[in-house]
Amino acid sequence: MTGPAAEELAIAQQDCAIRCLACGHRCLVKPGKAGICKVRFNHQGQLHVPRGYVAGLAADPIEKKPFFHVLPGSQALTFGMLGCDLHCAYCQNWISSQALRDPAAVAGATAISAQRIVQLAMEHGCPTLISSYNEPLITSEWAVEIFRLAQRQGLLCAFVSNGNATPQVLDYLLPYIRAYKVDLKTFSDRCYRQLGGVLENVLQTIGGLKRRGVWVEIVTLLVPGFSDNRDDLKRMAEFLAGVDPLMPWHITAFHPDYHMSTGRATSADDLLTARQIGLDAGLCYIYTGNLPGQTGAGENTVCHHCGATVIRRRGFDIEAMGLSATGACPHCDHVLPGIWSVTP
Repeated sequence: MTGPAAEELAIAQQDCAIRCLACGHRCLVKPGKAGICKVRFNHQGQLHVPRGYVAGLAADPIEKKPFFHVLPGSQALTFGMLGCDLHCAYCQNWISSQALRDPAAVAGATAISAQRIVQLAMEHGCPTLISSYNEPLITSEWAVEIFRLAQRQGLLCAFVSNGNATPQVLDYLLPYIRAYKVDLKTFSDRCYRQLGGVLENVLQTIGGLKRRGVWVEIVTLLVPGFSDNRDDLKRMAEFLAGVDPLMPWHITAFHPDYHMSTGRATSADDLLTARQIGLDAGLCYIYTGNLPGQTGAGENTVCHHCGATVIRRRGFDIEAMGLSATGACPHCDHVLPGIWSVTP
């Protein structure tokens, strides 16, 4: 994809180099070169970006994304491409996200049209379309091409992203997305830089999304010895509570993978300890994930007004749903924060 769509996320520089604004790296891409992501490149002074294919496409419970306050119990059609602007050593989608950086990553690609993706969502009864799997910020133009068509069919559109964004790309996405999951990996800038990112970029994204009125849920993969420092978790929880104490925080269990295949997995006690840190900081909706049935009430949604359990879960399955169609608690009639219908 070239032309106006790509140009909205780039600023031309001297000597035909282009400043790409799709992610927080803000690469100055010279002719014949690609950005850090490996998928956005400068061809004769014009920014070229991916379109017209998927490396992953699946209908899943929306809880798998994870979104717990967006159309709970529904299915979401998720699509992804190749490439990422980070290089996390523990990436669980590395076969596609690192496909252009690591010779061992062998994900393929399937040509498909934006129209067909929207059609598949409708055929499978998915009210939501989500860009995920690799880092969707670096393929924002393709997502917008799909989301424009999806909106005409009344579908809700969302991003599942590492949050390494720029204000420009958030403004570009804003007319098309209603929900955004941000992967807040750690609260240590030193650890973030090991992954190829900068903590402040992600914090700015979280605040920027909230100011723009996008529904936001946060996920932190609790990696023993990397992102489980208690002081860092306390500062992270305090930051999130300062942005919005009603913003859901998912704390999920790590299993050894990719270049971190020898460390220990996250335990249920690890998750519960982190959850208590979040509760002490004033967060109201904290969820423990990836260990179904092992963390008690940590998978459930509890009304922050009256304390009643309104959604009971095990893993990605909803075992009991007490919310009304408008998201109101049946015990106190207060509407919980979230998106409970696809109506804009």
